[in-house]
Amino acid sequence: MDVFTAIETRRSVKAYDPNFVMPEADRRKLLDTVRHAPTSFNMQNWRFVVVSDPTLRAAIQQAAYGQLQVVEASLLLVLCADLKAWDKSPERYWTEAPKPVQDALVPMIKPFYQGRDTVQRDEAMRSVGIAAQTLMLAAKAMGYDSCPMIGFDAEAVGKLINLPADHTVGMLLVIGKALKPAYPKGGFLPQADIVVENKFM
Repeated sequence: MDVFTAIETRRSVKAYDPNFVMPEADRRKLLDTVRHAPTSFNMQNWRFVVVSDPTLRAAIQQAAYGQLQVVEASLLLVLCADLKAWDKSPERYWTEAPKPVQDALVPMIKPFYQGRDTVQRDEAMRSVGIAAQTLMLAAKAMGYDSCPMIGFDAEAVGKLINLPADHTVGMLLVIGKALKPAYPKGGFLPQADIVVENKFM
């Protein structure tokens, strides 16, 4: 499936076949592919919690207001980010780059984020969002459906997964085989309503 078809046909599916088990090879492929999602300064600040324990899934379902896809989809991911990735040996993000590139970029990382909590959180959410889209499009290309979820108690989910204090939860993402199709698309705003040329009027 080409990328344009994946983009145009990907839908947020709510009902999944609970009996379908994703092959381990497909799971590995998805989790390898998402590492190609871009991050600022190549920090790779996303963290993907794969929730496979049925008891933990049931608890997260309760924190997600009982939504069935949390327990019925083949794969449940809690997409998190390390808010302090910029301060954790940032030279490790550039070990395979030429030395002049390392020397230029690595010293820029800490000064850019230090003392800027809002920027750190914004960066985390950007990274999680890009990673989620990467996962969803890869899943669609592999014949799976998906649903990004913000309808849950993030604090409760954080406690359930033992989230470190310097991390944040961005969203839940489920991937699996659709039991029934998504609702028809609601429609699109015209380009004129969403595309701004140069500046807002």
